[in-house]
Amino acid sequence: MPASYLALLENGELRRRADALLALLEECRACPRHCRAKRLEDRRAVCRTGRYAEVASWCLHRGEEPCLSGRRGSGTVFFAHCNLKCLFCQNVQISQRWEEGSAVKSPRQLAQIYLDLQEQGAHNLNWVSPSHVVPQAVEALALAAERGLRLPVVYNSNGYDELDVLRLLDGVVDIYLPDLKYADDAAALAFSKAVGYGANAQAAVAEMWRQVGPLRCDEEDVATRGLLVRHLVLPGGLSQTPEVLSFLAGALGRDVAVSLMAQYFPAGGAADHPRIGRTLTQGEWEAALAALDAAGLGEGYVQDLTAPYHYTPDFEKGGHPFE
Repeated sequence: MPASYLALLENGELRRRADALLALLEECRACPRHCRAKRLEDRRAVCRTGRYAEVASWCLHRGEEPCLSGRRGSGTVFFAHCNLKCLFCQNVQISQRWEEGSAVKSPRQLAQIYLDLQEQGAHNLNWVSPSHVVPQAVEALALAAERGLRLPVVYNSNGYDELDVLRLLDGVVDIYLPDLKYADDAAALAFSKAVGYGANAQAAVAEMWRQVGPLRCDEEDVATRGLLVRHLVLPGGLSQTPEVLSFLAGALGRDVAVSLMAQYFPAGGAADHPRIGRTLTQGEWEAALAALDAAGLGEGYVQDLTAPYHYTPDFEKGGHPFE
């Protein structure tokens, strides 16, 4: 199945979408924070990103869900910085500790990264943590598509996404891969410094579902289109797993694909926290699995409890952060 944005490329709509998204940076409304920073003038606020995106790493990633990694790997582009401040962020090296301005990429440089990943054989173009740099990512996509990019786009976000931005991605993104971290705003504020995360993320996931529907794969079981929702189970019930899964089943239906994740470990500032300074217990994980069954959600993936020891990236070493 050809990438969706190719139809928009032919009639000039892809360029128009990029321009409309860039206009949101004049007084930034790229994410739900609406910080109003003048990012086109290279001003910065919570996400610490100005006019141009910063890229911490790019690689063929074979550790994503099987339908994304396939045989050759997912062409992941790890954007530096983030619009969340998760206390336990597993990518904290690049989301919160990355030296500001140290990995700036011009639109043409970012487009070349996309093309290089295609040349390396990637199944898809996987934007990791794009919520704060969607305008820049699409600006580069238009340039790369004009030069022969044909990879389907995976939008791999934390779920704290702006609805107006997502609507401009209709027909651009093929596969949505959002986190749905919490159902409770108090937990989101306490552990991710996000105001109104629950309602914003639920509305975002519903819009993604409207655009692409259920996850679909080709004859090689590689995803071509659809929604796959990730949910990282936190210790102590802080991720409200039963409520999150109940929302998905009720609002989207039982054919929505879910990736239930056991890979939590106390990264970043969580190591000494009294509530989240530990991995999951067997009982907590079994309760999450029971919630998945109770919601009637049978599509997707389930990790095992050894996952924290297999999915820890290191962005400070040379080469591939996962290998």
